[in-house]
Amino acid sequence: MPSRSNNPLADKLAASLADGTFVRLVLSSPVGGEVEKIIGRLIALKSGRHLSLTYRYPTRDVTKNLPLADAPAWLRNQVPRTFRSALLGTTRADWQLHDTRLVRHKPLTTEPPACSHDHSRHRVLGNAPWLPAHPDKRRQIDRYAEIFSHLAQECRWPAAPVIADMGCGKGYLTFAVWHLLRDRGARVIGVEQRPELVAAANQLAQQISATGLEFVPGTIANVELPTLDGLIALHACDTATDDAIRRGITQKAQLIIVAPCCHRQIRPQLGKPEPLAPVLAHRLMAERMAEWATDGLRILALEAEGYRVKAIEFVASEHTPKNLMIAAIRTGKPGNGEQVAAFKKFFGIQHHAVLDGDDWTPPAPETTKRHSSHGMPNER
Repeated sequence: MPSRSNNPLADKLAASLADGTFVRLVLSSPVGGEVEKIIGRLIALKSGRHLSLTYRYPTRDVTKNLPLADAPAWLRNQVPRTFRSALLGTTRADWQLHDTRLVRHKPLTTEPPACSHDHSRHRVLGNAPWLPAHPDKRRQIDRYAEIFSHLAQECRWPAAPVIADMGCGKGYLTFAVWHLLRDRGARVIGVEQRPELVAAANQLAQQISATGLEFVPGTIANVELPTLDGLIALHACDTATDDAIRRGITQKAQLIIVAPCCHRQIRPQLGKPEPLAPVLAHRLMAERMAEWATDGLRILALEAEGYRVKAIEFVASEHTPKNLMIAAIRTGKPGNGEQVAAFKKFFGIQHHAVLDGDDWTPPAPETTKRHSSHGMPNER
């Protein structure tokens, strides 16, 4: 067995489990054997906290639960003997090990995930008839409900908040929001342009007597809506995400949540400023930079409009690369609009849908201070 000094990642794992900063563990690049990857996360069992390990085989997954005290020794046996690469995510730093080299990165998240068993997490939503049968989809909805619950606690909403889920599809997440807010008398509106999905979702809502939940046909940009306290648009394609953000800002919604999908508008505009030009000459790098620039401008625009913004990993990257969630909570305090202009100038960006092209200007401080929703205080 390798000594502690020869496996610093095991020491980092032990420290993160001890101080509560552990987020996840991923082992990859197997030396041999059938296991392609091992994914570790914390769960709470009756006997105490354990490291739940999911062994990924080509055709199946196998889960094993390991007492926390045994986790560091287990990892020393796995890396680099069985797996050449490993990633340890913590709230303070992400540690990547390849062979014997350990590299520190900025953490993907600064909030530890909920430490609970899968079955316990599903109790939040129960065995509702609107939940999908596929377990991966259920886990994503669980994760969404967990994030939404935390964000809702930070919002100074009225007694009966009004929430719109834009481009809601079959309405899984819309039902989840209604479920979480039904005791507050919330009105939750799902917006979807496909009439057959609207009809099916309304029929199910009536069957389960979901008072306050409704689905309406329309597009994100043009549907008629009441005054909103919260606006959600997950995986809206391209500039539909920007339409949702603009509607939320215009409505002065206290909570705006988007999970961007494809990013096409910025790509043909993207310049090649030095010293990035040699890197952006590569098509793949330019495409990734365009995605980063698109979402970066969305964040800066929300901040300039008086929102406190969080960039959150929605689902784990091993499930999908489209895992960024942008969550914005209105504070009424204006941000720095000059940062938006400087960002656009650096990359040569002339048009961005959320900024309403070149006509967009940041709000004046005195105007922003008058912004409020339903008479709620501007500062918390």
